Amino acid sequence: MTSEITLFVNPTAGRGRGAHAAQPAAFALRDRGFSVRTVIGEDAPDALRRAREAVEGGTGALIAVGGDGMASLALQAVAGTRTPLGLIAVGTGNDFARALGLPVREPAAAGRIVAEALKGARTRDIDLGRAGGTWFGTVLASGFDSRVNDRGNRMRWPTGRFKYDLAMIAELAAFKPVPYRITLDGGDVHETEATLVAVGNGSSYGGGMRICAGADLGDGLFDITVVGACSRTTLLKVFPRVYKGTHLDHPAVTVHRATTVELAAPGVTGYADGEPLGALPLTAECVPRAVRVLAP
Repeated sequence: MTSEITLFVNPTAGRGRGAHAAQPAAFALRDRGFSVRTVIGEDAPDALRRAREAVEGGTGALIAVGGDGMASLALQAVAGTRTPLGLIAVGTGNDFARALGLPVREPAAAGRIVAEALKGARTRDIDLGRAGGTWFGTVLASGFDSRVNDRGNRMRWPTGRFKYDLAMIAELAAFKPVPYRITLDGGDVHETEATLVAVGNGSSYGGGMRICAGADLGDGLFDITVVGACSRTTLLKVFPRVYKGTHLDHPAVTVHRATTVELAAPGVTGYADGEPLGALPLTAECVPRAVRVLAP
């Protein structure tokens, strides 16, 4: 393995924590004998182009410094290659880092773990989801949660996570269940009214909401959580349970497991790792051992 490592940095992640977090990560790597090169793009497409160039150029590892958006960009560069991916998670969600058992908003600790994993050649190969040519590590969301994202992304004010809280309140007032057609592994078809459908490679999204609590990054399967048609009152009662994963016991919730899933529903956008994929229908495939990660 080459001793040159690439730090892939989002300077605006976590209200500026991205730029600050790069420093202790770089120190931990240099302290263990690695040569560190930093890549900062002008925008997302430019950042991805630079990350891909680093991977194609033979970098020893790509270390994403930021939140889930930066992790998602990094996945597009390293998935399907043998270049290891490390995460210094300092964003607002950090669900992919949580799934890997990495520290959150502790850049020095995360940097040491990545450096020691590189030094000892300790890596893990994990599954990824792929939909419409885009790789994802955690959850493909659709329905109520994706409409909250749609509304929040349109809002100019307030900033930060609070605007998504307001967007959720607004969507809750207007939301009605959506007719879904869910096709599992090309043949098992479920037609149902649903509040949301989440396709989980990892277990959580939205900063620790364990919507697909049983998902395993190494089993070659998605966990597909379907929250059926329910009243606003029921949704408000069930929603807090998602942080512990106990919502899966509610009678309105069903879970399927499959390697591929096609979701079709009118007027619904799919989001993967918090990033918009486009309107349904979408087909997602679980790809075993698609990326090598530096993690405990």
